[in-house]
Amino acid sequence: MVKAYTQEYTYKHPWERVTSASWRKFADPENKRVLSHILEVDTLNRRLEPPSGKLYTTRAITIHCPGPWFVRKIVGQDICHCVESTVVDAQSRSMQLTTRNISLQKFVEVEEKIRYDPHPDNPKGWTICQQETRIRIKPLSALASMAEKVEQRCAEKFLLNSAKGREVMERICKYLEAESSGLAL
Repeated sequence: MVKAYTQEYTYKHPWERVTSASWRKFADPENKRVLSHILEVDTLNRRLEPPSGKLYTTRAITIHCPGPWFVRKIVGQDICHCVESTVVDAQSRSMQLTTRNISLQKFVEVEEKIRYDPHPDNPKGWTICQQETRIRIKPLSALASMAEKVEQRCAEKFLLNSAKGREVMERICKYLEAESSGLAL
């Protein structure tokens, strides 16, 4: 069984500002309260490809497990390690992030893809964010009959965390906008 969902969101900010906010989302201490499920983020690799100008980044993200408490009890962990791979193409103005869990894979597989592009209706002023998340609970004999319910609960938690992430991104975008205008918030 796989639980999948997609979301689309329009930031009323230019692509450059939104992608800058994406890099700052986990770094700002003020965001720790809103993104309390994010425990640690470390950059593992960053490489600029000179001919194309593409930036490739790999980050390790440690999160508090988003699933129901009884699943965390069964798997014996309440943290999960993930790897985020990012490709930024400044020429085409596209940023793509793919995040996958690397721990707890024998119980659950999660893959989240986020893409930021200039909005087709206002490419200089707005950015469209497309997010696709897939959650697959691997059938365990103890959970086989509950896998669908667990996937649904995990999806609900991911949707809630996505909303928190957008809230943080909006706040950072407004800060960056004020900063570029010479205003203080």
